[in-house]
Amino acid sequence: MPSSSPLIRGFEVVIGLETHAQLSTASKIFSGASTQFGAAPNTQACAVDLALPGTLPVMNRGAVERAIRFGLAVQAKVAPLSIFARKNYFYPDLPKGYQISQYEIPVVQGGRVEFVLDGARRGVRLTRAHLEEDAGKSLHEDYHGATGIDLNRAGTPLLEIVSEPDMRSSAEAVEYAKALHALVVWLGICDGNMQEGSFRCDANVSVRKPGAMLGTRREIKNLNSFRFLQQAIDFEVQWQIDRLEDGLPIQQATVLFNPDTGETRAMRTKEDAHDYRYFPDPDLPPLVIAPEWVERVRAAMPELPAVMAERFQRDDGLPADDAALMTQSLPFARYYEAVRDGCGNAKLAANWLMGEVSKRLNAEDRGIEAAPLPAATLAALIGRVIDGTVSNNGARQVFDALWTGLAADVDAVIEARGLRQMNDSGALEAIVAEVIAANTRSVEEFRAGKDKAFNALVGQVMKASKGKANPAQASELLKKLLA
Repeated sequence: MPSSSPLIRGFEVVIGLETHAQLSTASKIFSGASTQFGAAPNTQACAVDLALPGTLPVMNRGAVERAIRFGLAVQAKVAPLSIFARKNYFYPDLPKGYQISQYEIPVVQGGRVEFVLDGARRGVRLTRAHLEEDAGKSLHEDYHGATGIDLNRAGTPLLEIVSEPDMRSSAEAVEYAKALHALVVWLGICDGNMQEGSFRCDANVSVRKPGAMLGTRREIKNLNSFRFLQQAIDFEVQWQIDRLEDGLPIQQATVLFNPDTGETRAMRTKEDAHDYRYFPDPDLPPLVIAPEWVERVRAAMPELPAVMAERFQRDDGLPADDAALMTQSLPFARYYEAVRDGCGNAKLAANWLMGEVSKRLNAEDRGIEAAPLPAATLAALIGRVIDGTVSNNGARQVFDALWTGLAADVDAVIEARGLRQMNDSGALEAIVAEVIAANTRSVEEFRAGKDKAFNALVGQVMKASKGKANPAQASELLKKLLA
């Protein structure tokens, strides 16, 4: 159900999102043309995409299976029978004069997406998710005042995911969108590339006085970054409130967001469903999904992130926050599992991923899939920390050499850089004895109850051993000799 949030100048914000996720099929939804991004204009548009006379659409089975996978993941109803319809409108990049979509009976019905905002678990209900084809693209640049039409995207398979108007702030809308993005990428049904248009949101925004009827909504189209989504909603909310406080009406409209100015502007008055004159597509039979097909898809699905995070807490003993970070993406979770299994210590594996690994990934703006350090190598390095071969500080030096490609073998780096810890108790005891003898003031302060003095003595042992002493062993020996 909708969550509560502070009012803005006495108004409640109501937000619903319509999200277009481009499905990860190699070919289009009703033709065999390629969906690969970046091809020269109109080189991936076949006769079906161009709507040449006599061509007929043929349903892409892979697109249907991806829709089923999504429906199962959000605990929705997967319709045993759904209908494709023609959504009629006229635009230069829509060669048929209509878009094939689903209207009255979508393939996925209901469902819920959960996420965490400000430490509290939230949920947004889904109305539906339906299959449809994308339109082409109008190109307004480099055409000397004219507009070019690229039909490469025409017929690209989309899953349009429609939420209920459950969100009450731009922050909540962004967290919902991030959770949805992470889910479709986790499931492998969408690559999630927002720059290429694979995942884009339309935000329906309205404001009202608490308890009043829903206000007139305006739809902000084609938001392809989470930052733009938040900025666009925030501006639109203030604009609508300003209008209402001035006694001016709000007209239902489709608006665009200009990231350069941070403002929205009306593009056209918003159409209602009847304006599109939906009717069942006579060229496509009803889509029938047998229970056996659903079960085959279910059996092939990956473990969902929430279930995996619970397993990491239960079996690995990770705190909830650590488990959530380990399941930020499926490749990240798989990398963590490989490191954990290789070193035998779940907490240390998680610490290294949250620390040094994430620090490098963020600085270099890359995902775990592109990490130059294999999971097995990181596991071997952590193993050398566990068995006392190298200190934590020394391990970070080894990590740096491995990550930057200066070396590939953990033990070779440890030996080459002289980072092996001193584990000879006799040699270490001699160093500790020398430190005690040379630091009588710190010894007296420690015996007087000053804990900082003990830390200073440990530091002197590390210095005397040139960093090769095992800090834990050095501490034990100091306590023994100072007793």
